[in-house]
Amino acid sequence: MTHRRDAGLPGVGAGGTAEPRAGNTWGSALSSEEFAAIKGVGFEPVGQVLGTAVFNIGSTGVWGCPGAWSVADGRKVPPSSAWTSSYAQLVKAMYAVRRLALSRAVAECRALGGDGIVGVRLRVGGFPAGGLEFTALGTAVRARSRIRPRLPFTSHLSGQDFAKLVHGGWVPTGLVFGIALETRHDDWRTSRRIRWTAGNQEVDGYTQLINLVRHDARKQLALDATKHGGDGVVVDGMELRVRENECPTYGYTRDLSAEAVLVGTSIARFGRSERPSGPRPLTIMRLERER
Repeated sequence: MTHRRDAGLPGVGAGGTAEPRAGNTWGSALSSEEFAAIKGVGFEPVGQVLGTAVFNIGSTGVWGCPGAWSVADGRKVPPSSAWTSSYAQLVKAMYAVRRLALSRAVAECRALGGDGIVGVRLRVGGFPAGGLEFTALGTAVRARSRIRPRLPFTSHLSGQDFAKLVHGGWVPTGLVFGIALETRHDDWRTSRRIRWTAGNQEVDGYTQLINLVRHDARKQLALDATKHGGDGVVVDGMELRVRENECPTYGYTRDLSAEAVLVGTSIARFGRSERPSGPRPLTIMRLERER
């Protein structure tokens, strides 16, 4: 999603015309503090939105041994073995299913007349009949302004953090992802360093695996933010999973797979032709959710 920097911020300004649809009861996942914060920057909640998709994640696209790659001068060096493989097919599916769930939440936002979704929570869990369920849940909001975004924005930020972002001169442009999957064959150089007789020393093969997968995820997150027209990213958090499996090529050995998933909100500066002179009042709000 691309925002014009000189177009102003939706919801900021007097004389707005956009209001939630009259006569309809709306729901939200907002606390009372979040509701007040969002109204304070010119937005109204119009309803809770949900997007979901169930996928069978089974095909990795990997054949043979994932390969005993190495690192030189901080750069990944391809394995010399012909049994080189890639998890590109699996990573592509992991992006696609998250974006599909999010797009369905955005479609509900549009149907409600919303201009964006705040407080988006992405959840991944097993589906009882098989596969994985990906869910995007948030609250659709609408601006009380004639200046409106061309496309609904999405953001993981809470109501208070969204309001602080707006007061600071920034606007969310979209929820972004960074997903990476790397594998390392557990060769003899690594195996000898994890024996109880090896003493206290760094297992550099494992360090390289984690560093590379995190670096790749951060790189993909930055690329996704650029596609959304963002100047930067506010990161929600990172998930890191490490699994071990039997090597499909070399018997009685194992491969380690590391998966890193970064989620954040891409943000961009917005321009306003008139800015109030003098210091602005400071609003102090609790950050913790109601219990």
